[in-house]
Amino acid sequence: MRRLAALALAALTACAEAPPQPEPIRLTFPEMRSFAATSPGPSTRPNSEIALDFVDLAFRMESGRELPTFTRFEGPITVRIAGAAPPTLLPDLNGLLGRLRNEARIDIQLTNAPQANIVIEPVPTRQLQRVAPNAACFVVPRVQSWSELRRARGTSTLDWATLQTRTRAAIFLPVDAAPQEIRDCLHEELAQALGPLNDLYRLPDSVFNDDNIHAVLTGFDMLILRTFYAPDLQSGMSQAQVASQLPRILARINPRGQRSGGVIPSSTSRDWINAIETALSGGTSSNRRRRAALRAVDIGQRLGWTGTREGFAHYAFGRLQLGNDASLALGAFNTAGRAYAQSPVTNIHAAHIAAQLTAFTLISGDADATIAIADDAIPVARRHQNAALMAILMMFKAEALDLKGDTDAGMALRLDSLGWARYGFGSRDAVIERLNEIASLPPQTPPS
Repeated sequence: MRRLAALALAALTACAEAPPQPEPIRLTFPEMRSFAATSPGPSTRPNSEIALDFVDLAFRMESGRELPTFTRFEGPITVRIAGAAPPTLLPDLNGLLGRLRNEARIDIQLTNAPQANIVIEPVPTRQLQRVAPNAACFVVPRVQSWSELRRARGTSTLDWATLQTRTRAAIFLPVDAAPQEIRDCLHEELAQALGPLNDLYRLPDSVFNDDNIHAVLTGFDMLILRTFYAPDLQSGMSQAQVASQLPRILARINPRGQRSGGVIPSSTSRDWINAIETALSGGTSSNRRRRAALRAVDIGQRLGWTGTREGFAHYAFGRLQLGNDASLALGAFNTAGRAYAQSPVTNIHAAHIAAQLTAFTLISGDADATIAIADDAIPVARRHQNAALMAILMMFKAEALDLKGDTDAGMALRLDSLGWARYGFGSRDAVIERLNEIASLPPQTPPS
């Protein structure tokens, strides 16, 4: 699900009439840019909702399997990088550890010692996919290396449900991915090593959601992790014992959440999850994936869902219609955009929709609409530290400025996007590919 805008763009290009290919874009690249380790914003929902979320995150796994006891690391936590690390990994890890100390109040430190509570090992993507074909990265308990993981496969060693407390874990990241993907993996997997093992599609403001809309840990995520490590809790507690402590803990650490309001969302049906997983899987036919996405839309409508899950089902359906039926794709994106516009909590979701809509407005030759959509979405992508999304939106706006004849401003913005694009997409060739894809989207003359 990462690199959504770029993946969808290639399919949308196929919807347009084949234009004369533009001259290849030749640019002098600036230094790679990256974000400071800051929060995208505080948690804004009531504590009554957050307490329910905490229980579902802490006592269930993604499969729906219940966990018998609450587990976490007890005492100071050490983290170590094993093997050859990509150059951006250490700075991104240091920034994340600083946020965990300052925002989640977790005693966690980087170490060079041979032993650590959490070991991060970058490995080639091909090796990762042999073990977990549908995962970009993953975390497992009790092991400390790739070789140890291979020996433990198929045994209870890797079963989180058998833990009484957490003492060791290993995170495996792709060594050859773009810097942003490595960072996104780092945030999600380190958070899972420390806390929740579940993902909930209903969450609008969290990385603990398989929609992968959020790139870095949010204020909500840090609040959940701070609650995980509150002195009131300890490993071995039952769900009832933890639930009884949550109102007092949340009132103390999140006083702004002590208010009424909010609607407790229903749980996400397994039928909907199965439909979405089929729609997003790479190992099945396009027709089957489109049918699965439409089934998810139908299930959500039947259950009366609004907001995050409604938007994501339509978003997935729209992406799968690119290259097949552009009209259906546009309708789905517009519906998803309306669902996400219901709350400021889903501004970043709306920014992903904006990346799709700017392609349609550019194809239609509507430069002003393209610029307006991009202008609304670029600051949101920046605040949520999504360099790939921000760069794509900047490239669309640059192309629209060219359409209006303001080629100097277009080139300046295009050049400004390159440093972010290097972080978001990795190699220069990958960045040039995105630029050329956008440049190849032709404005189509409307019928007279």
